[in-house]
Amino acid sequence: MAKAREKLGNILLAAGKITELELNQAVKIQNETHQQLGDVLKIMGAVSENEIIDVLAEQLGVERVFLTKIYIDPIIAQSIPREIAKKYSLIPIYEKNGQLVVAMSNPMNINALDDVRFISQKKIIPVITDSTSIEQAIEVYYSKQTTDKAIEDLKREYSERTGDRIDQSVIDEIQNAPAVRLTNAIITQAITIRASDIHIEPFDSEILVRYRIDGVLVEGPKIPPNLYSAVSTRIKIMSGMNIAEKRIPLDGRIEMEQSGKIYDFRVSSLPTVFGEKIVIRILDRSKALFNRTSIGFSEEENHLIDKLVKVPHGIILLTGPTGSGKTTTLYTFLSELNQPDRNIVTVEDPVEYMMHGVNQVQVNQKAGMTFAVGLRSILRQDPDIIMVGEIRDEETAQIAVRAAITGHLVLSTLHTNDAPGAVTRLVDMGVQPYLAADAMVAVIAQRLVRKLCTACKEAYQAEEVDLKMLKMENSVTLYRAVGCPLCGNTGYAGRTAIHEILMLDNEMRSLIENGGNAEQLRNLALAKGMVNLYENCKSILLKGVTSMYEMVKTVYARD
Repeated sequence: MAKAREKLGNILLAAGKITELELNQAVKIQNETHQQLGDVLKIMGAVSENEIIDVLAEQLGVERVFLTKIYIDPIIAQSIPREIAKKYSLIPIYEKNGQLVVAMSNPMNINALDDVRFISQKKIIPVITDSTSIEQAIEVYYSKQTTDKAIEDLKREYSERTGDRIDQSVIDEIQNAPAVRLTNAIITQAITIRASDIHIEPFDSEILVRYRIDGVLVEGPKIPPNLYSAVSTRIKIMSGMNIAEKRIPLDGRIEMEQSGKIYDFRVSSLPTVFGEKIVIRILDRSKALFNRTSIGFSEEENHLIDKLVKVPHGIILLTGPTGSGKTTTLYTFLSELNQPDRNIVTVEDPVEYMMHGVNQVQVNQKAGMTFAVGLRSILRQDPDIIMVGEIRDEETAQIAVRAAITGHLVLSTLHTNDAPGAVTRLVDMGVQPYLAADAMVAVIAQRLVRKLCTACKEAYQAEEVDLKMLKMENSVTLYRAVGCPLCGNTGYAGRTAIHEILMLDNEMRSLIENGGNAEQLRNLALAKGMVNLYENCKSILLKGVTSMYEMVKTVYARD
């Protein structure tokens, strides 16, 4: 190892990336701390990881790879134990002519090469990449392995117990038994594969774990029914739920640190004929606040939003179905509006993200704290800006409108199909048309569409049926999902939002006051330049961001 470290220093020195003084200092620190020389040089700021990779790739004649852009065979990846992969910062990626190609952050590590050669009994071809990519790949390709191992451990531990009766002694064991490892493995795998929800569903012959990834449920590990009681009890203990109560729905919350990040988990149980179904919503605090561009607002849309966040009073509504990212967009607006000279109060169900400087109120139906009650109380708290999680009933709608016309900026959500429909929905709730027209500033309809995986998406020429749906005559290049290990073989990685922004002007307000319907308002808005959801989705489709399948599923049917 010492020779390898010395060689790395000499290579960087010969390449002019470091000075002899820096090398001597790094070697001295390395001898004291026993760190890798490259890590010491990076900590010193003498050289970056990319510079080390470029120099080593050139000097050693090894290929540089980008793990996000290549197919990794999951069976090949798991041919080396996870402990070895993490110890040496490496991962096997594929076989070539009977030889094992291994991505490494340090291809000069002789011990690592010898160990992998001994375990695999194959000749090794090292390639180089950055350590962060390797860490992420290890989490992706070994997380299922960890879950499967935890299930086997739990099977052995509770093979003779029934899943229906758990006494206190078993509960004590659960606190530090394989159930803990299995529960943690299920949660870790969910975080690794970017899941937003975990569904643990009991059936007659098995317990099915499913993960919601980019809005779509995918199957995870299966838990034998006789083990489920231990797992569900462990989850209830973690989330502060009553472990003895299995007859009624329960709610709980878990806060956990994972990979240096703080996560909130909202836990919900529901009694079914085969036992309690548990759903865990995953909230990553580090992603609580996004900028508008990362959410999916285009440059043109951002110009409109810039005007909206400067409006002193009125109602701004976000519309769309459940799970369309409305709350995230509201939080993004609030983060821009959150200034020391403004009193911002919210009433939410639930409070998904904590925001410093904002007074957040949790709805509690059992205690009588509804949206309407909370909103009425907020108005006595001298607010400048109010966020109502959702306008669900006539009373909440009436109070929100009156708050808007008396000098408050109100942000809220509604469940409607498009932006113009939000105005008529308020009228249907009992708000007088002249009040709705006076209070409304803008409505933003939002949907989420999955983004194609950049590592495996495939180009093709649009067919006749595609052109008909796109209302185009000349053929264009589109992209479709293929699937690879990096995207969980779904062909998609992440989601982006598409929008329909209705900015009300005097002519539109006059139409609303005179009883105009949603269709008339939509036609007027389109004539004035509003870009609807269909056109917005079409634009990102033509850029290769999403697929025709996603467009049809999300917006085509309604247009």
